[in-house]
This record gives sequence, structure tokens and C-alpha cells, in this order.
Amino acid sequence: MMTGIGALVKRNIKLYFKDKGMFFTSLITPLILLVLYGTFLSNVYEDTFRSAMEAAGATVSDKLIGGCVGGELVSSLLAVSCVTVAFCSNLLMVQDKITGARRDITIAPVRPSTLALSYYLSTLISTMLICFIATGVCLGYLSYVGWYLTAGDIAKLFLDVVLLVLFGTALSSCVNFPLSTQGQASAVGTIVSAGYGFVCGAYMPISQFSEGLQKVISFLPGTYGTSLLRNHALRGVFEEMGNQGFPNEIVEAIRDSVDCNLYFFGDKVALSNMYVILISAIVIAIVIYVAMNVLLAGNRKG
Repeated sequence: MMTGIGALVKRNIKLYFKDKGMFFTSLITPLILLVLYGTFLSNVYEDTFRSAMEAAGATVSDKLIGGCVGGELVSSLLAVSCVTVAFCSNLLMVQDKITGARRDITIAPVRPSTLALSYYLSTLISTMLICFIATGVCLGYLSYVGWYLTAGDIAKLFLDVVLLVLFGTALSSCVNFPLSTQGQASAVGTIVSAGYGFVCGAYMPISQFSEGLQKVISFLPGTYGTSLLRNHALRGVFEEMGNQGFPNEIVEAIRDSVDCNLYFFGDKVALSNMYVILISAIVIAIVIYVAMNVLLAGNRKG
């Protein structure tokens, strides 16, 4: 019987990749976003950046502009994909309820926490694979539009992706757990896909929101994940600006405008604190998810 967590994880991953519709939807989503971002948002970001430079009386090369716009687009795409792909990958948990497979599994002596972690780990592995592929494609895109990354920047980008996938998987596990129909799962997926990019600052920089909304969004962990990606994707661009003689005031203004600098009620948030916030959110979400499974099992026994 499949009582070990390893067997359950293997079973979930196998079913996920066997479902071609679910797998290809998850895989294609980041690629579609890259095409859409590169087609529509890149022109908006480029015009904004050029206008800011012209207003400051600075002249920049097309490569530097491409690196800045590309870094912003790539960080936006990865920030969204790490969460939305996790919601798509985690639909197996809902499908097991619909098909009755979850009931069959729980007939065996499987602890609720073991079953909960098996869904989490299988979703994590599947999402991580897709997001790593997306990151590779994004790096290829940056090499085309303007490359200013070092090996350290790339390593930190992958670390950010890992943390955001951990967060996205934990969040999707908590949200998807109560769902029991295909309609509910589709509705949640649509809402997350449409809204998450806005609340995490991927579609539009938080600096462009109203002051009140900025304060509300500053409480959301995904915001800091997006900022971490921004900082590591654009670090080389800002360093090059300094090498070309850009005043620090202009560089800092640009960092503010693209959310590399985040402020919590007026206080600038350090990168180390962003990591603490994101990791804490991951741990809390996992604990909540496991607790939901344990409580449900206890209620059924009662």
C-alpha cells in the first residue's frame, strides 16, 4: 500500500505529467507571458524609462535600456509564474477529491500530515521544474536585449525562484484545500491568474499606486518576492549606470520607480528583511496547510 510519503509523491508527480492538458498548460503559461510582456509591456516600460532619462538630461544606449526593460519584464514574469503555475500544478489535490481517489488513499493507514506533505512536495517539484525552464528562457531573452548579469546575479535569481515557488506552492495548497469541484478550482485559478500580478507589483510598479494601496500591499509577502527578483535582475544595469557617470539621485529614483526599493510606512526595507518576510510566510503557510489537513481528519473521526 502507498503509505510512505515518497510513494505518494511519486504517484502525484506521475499523474501530473500523465495529464498532458495540465502539464502543457503549466509549461506554456510562462512562455505566453513572456511573449505578451515582450510585445506589449516592453514598449510601455521603454517609453517610461526614456522619458525619465530625457527629463534628467541623461543619454543612454539602446543596450542599457534593453537591459533595464528586460530585467523588469523578466522579474515580473517569474514573480507571477512561480505562483500561478503552482496553482495549476496543485489542481491534482482537487481532482483526487472529485474522482474519489483521495478517499481511496485515506483508507490505507496514511497520516493526514503525510498526505498533505505529499501533495505539497509533488506540486513543489513539478512547479520548480517548469519555473527553472522559464528562468532559462528568460536568461536567453536577457542575453538578446541587454546582458548585465554576473554568475552571482544568476545564482540569486534561481534562489529567488526557489523561494517564490515554495511560497506559491504553500499558498495554493491552503487555497485549494477546501475546493471540491472543478468549477471552484477553475474560478480560483482565474482569479489568481488575473489578480496576483497586480497585488505583487508585477504588472504595474507599486510606486505608481496610491499611497493607501501601497501601504496595504506592503503587508503581502509576494511583493517582497517580486522586489528580490527586480534587485537581482537589474543590479548589473544599475552598476553600469554608475560606471557611466549617472548621478546617484537618478539611479535611486529609477530603483524607486521599478520597486527595487520598497518602503514599509516610509522606512526602506533591506534585502535581508525581504528574505526574512518571504521565508516566514512560507513557513506559516505550510503550518496552516498541514493543520487544515489534521483538523479535517480529526473532525471526520469525531
